[in-house]
Amino acid sequence: MRLKFTKMHGLGNDFVMVDGITQRVKLSPEKVRQIADRHTGIGCDQLLLVEAPRNPDVDFRYRIYNADGSEVENCGNGARCFARFVRDRRLTSKEHILVETAAGILELKVQEKDQVSVDMGAPVLEPSAVPFQADIQAESYPLDVNGETYNVGAVSMGNPHAVLLVDDVSKAPVDSLGAAIESHPRFPARVNVGFLQIEERGKARLRVFERGVGETRACGTGACAAMVSARLRGLVDDEVQIALPGGTLTIHWPGPGEPVTMTGPTASVYHGQIVL
Repeated sequence: MRLKFTKMHGLGNDFVMVDGITQRVKLSPEKVRQIADRHTGIGCDQLLLVEAPRNPDVDFRYRIYNADGSEVENCGNGARCFARFVRDRRLTSKEHILVETAAGILELKVQEKDQVSVDMGAPVLEPSAVPFQADIQAESYPLDVNGETYNVGAVSMGNPHAVLLVDDVSKAPVDSLGAAIESHPRFPARVNVGFLQIEERGKARLRVFERGVGETRACGTGACAAMVSARLRGLVDDEVQIALPGGTLTIHWPGPGEPVTMTGPTASVYHGQIVL
C-alpha cells in the first residue's frame, strides 16, 4: 500500500495526517506502529485519519491512533491540525468545521495566523464515566502509587486524565510516576497523566505523560483537563494560559456543564509518501 501523508505538529506534539477520503486506506495496529517508529518509519506521537462522516450533519470523521497502534477517543492538538489539514488539502473551504470522533462531535474554528479554536465539549467529571474507580465525585481523590499517596483530579475530555499539582514541573517525575499512574487499576481504561504547576490565576505550566506514548511536548486534551481540575479546586480563573514544553495554549472554561474552548497554533512540516 502506497500512502500519501502530511507531517504536522501542534506545539511539537507531532502527527502523521492521512487523507482517507481521496485514497484507500487500511490500517492495522502493526502498520500504525511501523509508520510511527521514529527510526524506521515516519515518526509521530499519533496518526490521524480523515474519513467521510457517518453522521450526515457533520463534515468529516476523525480517527486517532497512538504510536503503539491503539485507537483513542480524542486529541486536542490533533484536532487543530486536522482543521488546517482538511483546508490545505482542499477537502473543505469552511472556517467552521464539524467533526465526528469516537468521543462525540468536535467544533473547529480556523482563525488568522494558523490559530485554531476547538470547542472540546463539556468535561466529564462523574468517576464512572471518566472511567475512574471512586465512590463519589470529588474535586480530587487520594491515589496510592508505589507506597505513596497522591491527590489527583480525574477528568475526561473524551479521553481520561489524571491531574497532579506540583510545585515545580521541571522537577516532576513525569516518566516514572506518569507510567505508574497510567496503568493504575483505578483507571480501567488507562489514563493520561498531567503534572500541573500553578504560577498565577491566569498562568500555569504543564507536562503530560500520554497513555501509549509517554511524555509529549504538548497535549491539548491534557491542557483542558488540567485547567478544569485547577478551576474546580478554585486555583484559576475562567481563562488560563497553559505553557507546555512545546508552547502555549489558551484554555477557557466558564464552569461545570459548559464546554471547554482551546485555542493554539498549528504547523505543517512536509508532505510525503510511504510504502507499507
